[in-house]
Order: sequence, then C-alpha cells, then structure tokens
Amino acid sequence: MRSMFLVAVGSWFSVTIAFAEAPFGIPQRTPWVTSRVIGSPEPPSPYQTVRVYEQLKLDRPLDMAPWPLGGRWVVSEESGQLHTFANAKPERTEPFLDVRRRNPRDPQAFESCRVWSFTFHPKFAENGYLYVCYADSKPQPSRTRIARYTVDVKNGKTPPTCNPDTEFIVLEWLAGEDHFGGCVKFGADGYLYCPVGDGSGYADGNSSGQDLSDFQASMLRIDVDHQDKGRAYAIPKDNPFLTVANARPEIYAFGMRNIWRMSFDRATGDLWAGDVGQDLWDMVLRVEKGGNYGWSVTEGTHPFRPERPVGPAPISPPVIEHDHSEARSITGGFVYRGTRQQELIGTYLYGDFDTGKIWGIEYDRAAKKVLRHRELVDTALRIVGFAEDLDGELLIIDYTGTLHQLVPRPPIAASPVPQEFPRLLSQTGLFANTKNHEPAAGVIPYSVNSPLWSDGAHKERFIAVPGDNQVEYHPTDAWKFPEGSVLVKTFALDLEPGNAQSRRRLETRLLHIEQDHWRGYTYVWKEDQSDAELLDARGANKTFVVKDATAPGGQREQVWHFPSRSECTLCHTMPAKFVLGLNTPQMNRDHKYGTVQANQLDTLDHIGMFTKRVSDYYDRKDAATGKVTSSPRERLVDPHDAMATINDRARSYLHVNCADCHIRWGGGNALFQLQYTLPLEATGTINTLATHGDFGIPGAKILVPGDAEKSLLWHRMRITERGRMPHVGSNVVDRPAVELIKKWISELKSESR
Repeated sequence: MRSMFLVAVGSWFSVTIAFAEAPFGIPQRTPWVTSRVIGSPEPPSPYQTVRVYEQLKLDRPLDMAPWPLGGRWVVSEESGQLHTFANAKPERTEPFLDVRRRNPRDPQAFESCRVWSFTFHPKFAENGYLYVCYADSKPQPSRTRIARYTVDVKNGKTPPTCNPDTEFIVLEWLAGEDHFGGCVKFGADGYLYCPVGDGSGYADGNSSGQDLSDFQASMLRIDVDHQDKGRAYAIPKDNPFLTVANARPEIYAFGMRNIWRMSFDRATGDLWAGDVGQDLWDMVLRVEKGGNYGWSVTEGTHPFRPERPVGPAPISPPVIEHDHSEARSITGGFVYRGTRQQELIGTYLYGDFDTGKIWGIEYDRAAKKVLRHRELVDTALRIVGFAEDLDGELLIIDYTGTLHQLVPRPPIAASPVPQEFPRLLSQTGLFANTKNHEPAAGVIPYSVNSPLWSDGAHKERFIAVPGDNQVEYHPTDAWKFPEGSVLVKTFALDLEPGNAQSRRRLETRLLHIEQDHWRGYTYVWKEDQSDAELLDARGANKTFVVKDATAPGGQREQVWHFPSRSECTLCHTMPAKFVLGLNTPQMNRDHKYGTVQANQLDTLDHIGMFTKRVSDYYDRKDAATGKVTSSPRERLVDPHDAMATINDRARSYLHVNCADCHIRWGGGNALFQLQYTLPLEATGTINTLATHGDFGIPGAKILVPGDAEKSLLWHRMRITERGRMPHVGSNVVDRPAVELIKKWISELKSESR
C-alpha cells in the first residue's frame, strides 16, 4: 500500500508529499466486546435541560429579559447589540438596540464595546426607560457605564426598536483591569442595583474589597427617578453608609469579588447573587443592606488576606460555597416562582459557567439557614445567565448561542441485567492484564503529534469503540464517536527523571460517551501497581518525592492533582469539541504498533474504524485524465522537533496547551484565541492590553513581538504562583516550552508573521 507522509517546511504548516511502501499497523479490526463502562457511579440527575427556540442561533448572548408589554423576549449579546424575538415560534431575531459607537475614522467600523446586562424600568409601559450596563474601552481608560435609553412605547411598532440617540449617561466609573460585575436590576423598592467587581487582575490588588471610598467590590443602589445636585441620580436616604467617612454614598453592601449575575425574589424581595471567587471558592450570597461579605480578607468563609483591615461592618458568611473541584465561575440565577415545576417553587436556582452544573437551594428566611442544597443536573452548557419570564418560568442562557429549560428527567427504564459502574480499572473491560497494562482485544493504542504538558508525566493512550461501531471522521473538525466509546490515558511519573525503573503509574483517566454526553473518570493506581481504584467525584492531591540534582538535598516534592469529575469539563468543553487529542492534526502521524511503524489515520481507515474512507476527503480524480491527486492532511508538530520551524512548534504548543480555553466561547475570559489555524495577527494577542493585571511588568501586553520580557503569554507560563497558565492541570513549569516560546517571541518581528 502507499502511505502519505507530511513534513512541515514553511512558516505555516505547508507540506511536501512523499509516498513510500509501508504496512498497516493493524491487519484487521478486532471488535471490543468486553466493555463494562456503563452508566455512572452517581445516581441520575433529577432534572435535565431541553433546548427551546431551536431555530434561533445567538452570538455570545449574555443577558435576556421579557418584553414588559408581553409577547416577546429581548436578548443582549456581548458585542454591544440587543435583539428581540417573539415568544411564539420565532424564526429569527430582530435588531432592537445597538449600543456600539461608530469609529470616527472609519464609519463602517465600531469601537470596542461589551454589554454586560440590561433591565427595564418598573414603569416601562409609561416611560419607556431601558437601562443598559456596558463597558466602553475607547478612549482609554476603560469605563463601565450605566446608560438609560428611551423606547417609544406608544407607537405600537412590532417588532419594537430603541433609538441609540436617546442615550442618557446615568453613572460611569473606571472599569479596572478585570472583574467588572455589571448586572443591573430594579428592586421592589424601585431603586436600581448594580454590583461592581474588585477591578483587579488578582488578589484584589487595589485592596478595594473592604474600602468604601471607591465603587469596586461593592453593590451600588441608586434612585434613577430623581437627581441630586451634580448627579444624574439621587442617593436613597436609607443607604447604609451615608455617615461613614469617605464612603461612597451609593454603596449598599460590600466585600464581593465579582458578582456576575443577581436577582430579586419576586415573592420576598430578597437579593440573591453568585460571587465568583479566586483561588479555591465560589459563593452564593443573600445580599442584605450594609452587608460585608469578606473579600479580600476572606474568600467565602476561608482566610485569604487576613492581615488586611476589615471594613465598617462584620463579615457575613455566604449561604453556600463551592470549592473549585465542582464550580469555578458561579452564575447567579433566580428563586423559582413559576408553576410548571411544583417541586422547585421557592428554590433558588443557579449554575456554573465552567462546569455546566445547576444547583438548587431551599432556604429558611426566618432561621437564615439552608434546608436543602442539591445538584439538579450536570450539563455541557456554558451557563452565562438565567432569564425569568413574566410568569416566573426560567430559561437558561448558553454562551454558545442557545436557550434551554430545566425539566424533570423521565424515569430510566430498569436494565434487565443490573450493571454496577466498575470501581476497579480491572473491572472496566479495557485491559486484558491490568497489572501489566495490556489492553483488551479491540482496544487500540494511539499517540499524538503535540502532547499536552502534564508536569513531566509519561502517557499511554488507547481508543475503545464498542463492537463494530464506527467513528465519523472529519478532516478539520472533531471526530464523532459512537455511544459507549471510551478514551483512555494512563499517566506515569519517573521518581528519578530519566530512569524508567523508577517509573510508577499514577492514574488512568477515562472519557466515556453515554447518551451523547462525555464524562470523565479517574482511577488511581495502588501502591503495588496491581490495579487502580475509582476516585470519588471530588478529586484529590498526592505528593511524590522526586530526585532532582538541582534541588536542595537532591530531591523535591511534586504535588500531583487527580482531577474531580467536574474538573474534567474545564478542558473537555463543547467549544473545544470535548475530545482534544483524537482529531486529524493530532493523529496524522506514525505510531509504533508492536514492531510495525505506520500512519495512524491509514491504519484506522484500513480496519474500517471510520464511517467513510479517509481518502474520500483528500483524493480527487480528474475526469478527463483519470489522474488522482491528493490534498494534504492537516498536522500539528512536536514542539520539541528541532526539524520543524520554530513558528510551527510554538503555535502547536499553544494550540494544545492553551486553545481549549482561549477559543471562541471557551473558558478563557480574555478576548484572544490561540488556535494554530488562525494567523497570528487574527488571534487578538499582539500588543493587546491584559485584562487580568500586568504582574508589575511595565509596558506588559499579551504578546509583544520581539520582547518576551513584556509578553504576559510567556511570563505566565514560567510562574507557579497566582496567575500561572495553564491554571488547571499543572503544578510544574514546562521549562523547555518556556524557552521555546521565549525564543519564538524574540524572533517575531513587530509586524508579526
């Protein structure tokens, strides 16, 4: 047979093609029939999410509210535009308001603007007032602004529109580096509330958390129906800090790091909010007048900077706190007051952007205690917000552009043969000999072009597709795996680097697809290396002693983190297509199958693993001459391959280690992307100001061509304290990669390439 080999020779994955006779790595497919990876070790969720308004596709929606006059919704998108659509079978959205400003030098372009949230005045039917909170980054310095717009509600126009020229600036403040808050809501008292984040990249760098002399890390409360002298609003007479020296009178409560979403219980008037923490904890707060919620003296109930002075109120604990094994970016929701879900009436529902989980809190207001707290569903959604319709029913806003409802999960039919989820790796049916790490028949080993950095661990990888099921191959997009597939990766660490005899297996991770949902599980290897045990859902840490001639005493301690089930979803996300290593650019390489070296794509194709022949995507036959020509297959390169260009090596490394978050809709909230398919100038990194602090580096930008010392992309790779990247899955600096990226940046010209 003829096998294609690709060689990266240019600055951007250009290829030369050579053909050589080579055997296939596997002569024929053996079905994998021993799977015992069925179901889940946890009981099924009591609820599930279902998509609504399926024909609509939104662009990075952030907030949504019902049209106060009924019959439709208004939704805001991060870009600065608001749209509207009818409740009944909408086919598309209609423009409602464009907050963006046109660039005076280019009338066809818009200045940068990000809408955080919006709300309608309680008397909207009379005055037509709409309030929008947005960030305006030009001219510098960046500001967060609350603006009022006026809708002509008397003209009866359908669909309605709002004239941007009616803008009236109510309040604005310097946005700071990050953590902007920005959710605007009216309380039952008729006042407008808005949380402001601490404005700091890390660790409340401006010490604003307990300082009432600025807006940061506070909840504001203003009267937009009246004006004090010199203000476009009035200060409510009962705001709690009017007599505190140097305190901003607008402050209603303080000590919150970054409340992204909040809401008022329509039955009780209680103010509920989700506070996004920093290192270890996220919180749910029930915000009360004059309350102090601890940041940055505490993070939730835990000390953070206990040496910092406490502000003019005692610290109140959160209602609930989540450690970062289960939540990393809390999205506040609503107390459910609808009628469709009787069991949930009075329950505060909220979610998490990173893990996709949704929880419910039943709370006793009189006793100020939680009666019941439970996880309702684990989703693959990017939960950026919730919306409450006029009847109290809730929608879930997915940042990727879809809308969903929470509904009870139908009863699951009992299996005729009850199957307990395997608690030992040897019970999974993945290995013929677990102790010797020998895969079961039909379980196929594989390798990747550009491995993810895993703190120096060695990795072995396997594909397990049940029976004769097939994978839907795609040349540039994610492959689609059939139900029941399991992807396997075992991590092992040399306790004496370079000495294979000191190597010990740490864990084997499974990624299992069931009911079209990928879920991750970790099995921790026993001390005697005979088997591995299923880790509980919360994950764990373990410290190993590693020989290191450069360390004091000739050894160092290395903490290995075993991920929780929720943490698996931080990287294996929908925007990253869930499966990270099994795609064409990673798999287009030779693998050693026993004594045979062969291309993996050709081998999998040969044994019928794909639903369609790989050659069908690349081979083109000329109808006139009958000549067949083949287009090249995409391929990442090994970052340590000295034969590849430094550009290809660096871009491959960043793609694999960073782009699962730094991608459109990904977990990274910095507005740049690092996929290798993007030209560097299109990544949004070049000479871009940081949104998470400059780390004390004068002139720091995300990427400064020719100057690694000022490039935060490089700096954050080489640190282990706060701000380290990647921020999950690694505790050890990848020193060869640090040198690679430094050299790459240093060789970049100012115009980039």
